[in-house]
Amino acid sequence: MEENKLIAFVGSYANSDQSGLYACSYDTTTGSLELIDQVDGLQNPTFLALDEIGSRVYALSEGVDANGQRCGAAAAYTFEPSIGRLSLLNKENTVPATTCHITLDRTRQTIIVTSYHGGMIGLSPILADGRIGATADIRQHHGASILPVQDRPRAHSVTMDAANRFAIVCDLGLDRIFVYKLDVQASRFIPHGDVQVAPGSGPRHFAFHPTSRFGYVINELGSTITAFSYDEEKGDLSEIQHVSTLPDAFEGENACADIHISPDGQFLYGSNRGHDSIAVWAIDEQSGKLTYVEHVSTLGGHPRNFAISPDGQYVLVANRDGNNIVTFARNAETGKLLPTGSELKVSKPVCIKFADFNAVGLNSL
Repeated sequence: MEENKLIAFVGSYANSDQSGLYACSYDTTTGSLELIDQVDGLQNPTFLALDEIGSRVYALSEGVDANGQRCGAAAAYTFEPSIGRLSLLNKENTVPATTCHITLDRTRQTIIVTSYHGGMIGLSPILADGRIGATADIRQHHGASILPVQDRPRAHSVTMDAANRFAIVCDLGLDRIFVYKLDVQASRFIPHGDVQVAPGSGPRHFAFHPTSRFGYVINELGSTITAFSYDEEKGDLSEIQHVSTLPDAFEGENACADIHISPDGQFLYGSNRGHDSIAVWAIDEQSGKLTYVEHVSTLGGHPRNFAISPDGQYVLVANRDGNNIVTFARNAETGKLLPTGSELKVSKPVCIKFADFNAVGLNSL
């Protein structure tokens, strides 16, 4: 692949007889995407996790258990770094309910899946050849909160901290963020603690600041972001701020989705579905508090997820109902976004992941 090209992978809603996982060439000079490979065989491969060192992609899917019931599944693919072509390694059932999120621990030895409908998380080892092993640990949540949709636990995502010691689990149904210790060698989670957010918030996705002791959760149901200070030694979160993701005058329905921080740590971005926008804040490097910058239309409906390019120059937004991925140029000084005019048409895109071969991971802990 040319020097100014990277690979970006896209997950989407799709039936198993349709293409749902895409590999794209990403032009670092223009922020544009070009489709180079696509595969079918997966039911709703909505979310992805990448191992750049092993040149592997891990995708969510759906399976059927021994009793004929739908369950979570995940698929492992290798890809050729030079051209992005995908080849299936294996597919493995994960947890006994369909899943919405997948991630790797930072040593790339385990995959962690999250089940919204089952209110649980699961962990599976990665085998030596990159295949997904049998599920080794499942943690079921219990309880409820105040809204009708919160009548049960609804785990939504897992985010590993920088030291790979603690897993942060957002549970939308319980209005709680759980903290688990991760024992990679034993392939298990150890309950550590939790923090409550405002009732009815619905925490969905979490992002750690790249260089400072802060973390941020985007709350789907409350259309808010909650900022925390984070004690990485104790694995403790302490709330420091709570802000709305919406303009004061907006009165329609909205549900938040994704959250990311620029590589330089100066700006935070969150997606609104309903208002169909990316909200932008500046981050105070001393306090971690947020200052509003702007809202930008995503130029498509239901921006489920988005990604900031590894160099921080572009933001790519996956509009599920717009069937498009729109590229925005990012001003590094102001944090503001400007559409470039580049757009990739793809059916019901959800997740975008860049294969950043220059990224430094934790290969041994």
